[in-house]
Parts: sequence; structure tokens; C-alpha cells
Amino acid sequence: MQHLIADVLIPGRGELIEQATVVVEAGAITYAGPSAGAPKVGADDSVTEVNTVMPGLWDCHSHFVGMPIPNLGLLGSSDPVTCAVRSVADIGAMLDAGITSAREVGGMGLSIAPTIEDGSVSGPWTYAAGRILSTTGGHGDIHELPVDVVHDIGCRFGFSILCDGVPEVLKAVRTNLRKNAKLIKVCASGGVMSEVDHPQHQQFSDEELAAIVQEAARAERIVAAHCHGKAGIMAALRTGCHTIEHGSFLDEEAADRMVEQDAMFVPTRFVVESLLGQLEMLQPYAQVKGQMVAAAHTEAMLIAIDKGVRIATGCDIFVSGQMYGENSREIEHLIEAGMTDLQAIEAATANGPETLGPQAPKSGQLVAGYDADVIALDANPLDDRSVWGHADRITHVWQRGIARKQPA
Repeated sequence: MQHLIADVLIPGRGELIEQATVVVEAGAITYAGPSAGAPKVGADDSVTEVNTVMPGLWDCHSHFVGMPIPNLGLLGSSDPVTCAVRSVADIGAMLDAGITSAREVGGMGLSIAPTIEDGSVSGPWTYAAGRILSTTGGHGDIHELPVDVVHDIGCRFGFSILCDGVPEVLKAVRTNLRKNAKLIKVCASGGVMSEVDHPQHQQFSDEELAAIVQEAARAERIVAAHCHGKAGIMAALRTGCHTIEHGSFLDEEAADRMVEQDAMFVPTRFVVESLLGQLEMLQPYAQVKGQMVAAAHTEAMLIAIDKGVRIATGCDIFVSGQMYGENSREIEHLIEAGMTDLQAIEAATANGPETLGPQAPKSGQLVAGYDADVIALDANPLDDRSVWGHADRITHVWQRGIARKQPA
């Protein structure tokens, strides 16, 4: 058995415990609580002393696409192997920063996930959606390229699948399920990084969205809906989508509806702040749309937190070599929007698996019986928020009890 002895234990959901111990056996937690009540250390047991121990972090809106600049049009002339190698470096940086699990919502996640499970590469456990479902001309389309090239990119990179009408959306869901997608991702509104669509406009009809949700539910999968505008948000909620991604124009009516039906919000403030910080790198249309959604997004987060909408962290990073490993900054953004520190940590840990519905693993909490995905920090983050966003402040990382990072 492993005994992780900490000055502070943050369980993921609930209050912190001082002078605590986590006991790990066969990849699972068997005890987490005050050291005074912990099992005795046996002769063959290992002991690791740390400052603060907590569950491994979740990023619930990841993209593994391996693009070096924010221009998806370059996928048309890119090599999937080159992009996959870049993504391996990206996911390694995420794990080093304490992200032990990721919900990958469009990219090469379905292809990369098995290599993480079998130990070929190091990265977060990956629960992937496969190809993003998009209308022709929608947010998952790459408008500057011929449509046949976009279809080819979708196949080679796992990026998107263009589908219109109920028969085509059903086929798209089944195409992803055939590769063992753990959830389905749809574009219910326009977006920022796509050229001709508008973030406020609803994409997919209610009939199409309902068909997607129902087909996914038959396989015990939830649907995550990219939504900026309220029209798309409300359509996603009416038809039973489980998570609202971005939610830039979410208002009180939408927040009340989310609470009523227990839908979850993944606000991805990280990417908004990142894009605002590098507008010169974006295409002109993306600069305009990025600035348009940013101010509204701030208000949407305030409303959601005030109304008690369940929130999970996600970053929406998609530029390889940049910001992967800074994912925990999203915790800071949630605190700035009005969450307490413990609420923001819960959004980054215990709430993460719940974005997967029936596919949720036993993860995100330091509780007996849960997977031993655990991290240690060099300080108590309730006293020192500067730990967030800095991989060097994460001293240890374990996945199912296996040490992935520890001091030399």
C-alpha cells in the first residue's frame, strides 16, 4: 500500500482536512481522512510526505489537434502524424500540470486515448467525443476550404463531420460511437474561429438536435453543445443536451432552465482571455467575433454562478505548444467570477466526471473506492492562489496509483 501523508487534504467535494492521509492500493483509494484514523503503515508499504494533496484535475473541454497557430484552415495542408506528435507533447504538458483526466471534444482524442491507456504515451485519461457534429456552413465547417476538403480533414484529423437533416445526424452519431466515443459534441450555434457564421445564430434545428440526443442516449452517451448565442443555448436545453460549452450569451432565463434540468456549464473562460491576449495572431473575422463575445461571456459567468448552475472547468486550448500545462488558470477565472476557492476546485475535480453522464468514471474526489488519480502541490491553494497555472507548483502526480511525476 501507499500512504500519502499531507499537511492539508482537499477532497474535491467538501471541506479540507489538516494532518491527513490518503491510502492507495491496487490503483484505488482505500482511505482518505485524518491521519489519526488511517491504517497503520506496514513493513512493505511506501510513505510519501507532501504539503497539500487533492484529486487530479479535469479539463472538460480539450482539443488534441496539434496545430501550431490558431488557423484551422492549415489542416488542409497538414500531416496528421506531425500533428499527432505535437499533441503527444501537449498532453504530456497537461499531465505534468496535474490534469489527470480530459474530456476531448473534437480532435484526435479517440485515436490517442488507447495509447494513454496502454502506457505508450503519458497524458490525461481521455474521454473523447470524436468528430464534432456541425451543419454545412456551421461552426465545425472550415469555410475558406472546398467542402470536399473539409470532409477529408474531418476523416483524417477527427475534427468535424458535416451533417444536415435527421438521417445524416443519426449516421454521424453512429460514426462516432463506432470508434467508442464517450460523448457526442455538437455545434448548436455559430462560433468565433469559423469565418462566415454568427455566434448568435442557432445551428441545427430542434428536430436535428433532438435526434442527436436521443441516439446518443440509446448508447448511454450525453451530448455536449457548443453554444454562444442564447438561441443555440435554449435549443440545446429544450432538446436535452447535458452540457453547455462557452455559453457567452447565457442569461437568467437560460440559467434557470439549466438548474431546472440539471444541465452543466463549461464556460471555458481560459480561451477567451487567451484570445484577447493575442488578437494580432487571429484572422480579422476572429478578432471581431472574439471581442464581441468576451464582454457578454463575463456577465454569463456571473449569472451562472449566482444562479447555482453546476459548472465544470474546461479550457478550449487548441494551439499546440501554447498554454497546454496552464489549464488550471481556469480555476482562477472561476474565482474571479464569484466562486469560492473550494467551489472552483470542485468544478475542476468532482464535477468533471459528471460532464460524462453515464460514462463517468469514479474520479475527481479523494474518497474510498475512487480511482487514485491524485496530485500534490507545494502549498495550500486556499492560502496561495499563485499555484494555479504553474506546473512547477505541482510536485507529484499519480494516475490510478502510478507515479507520473515526483521530485528527482
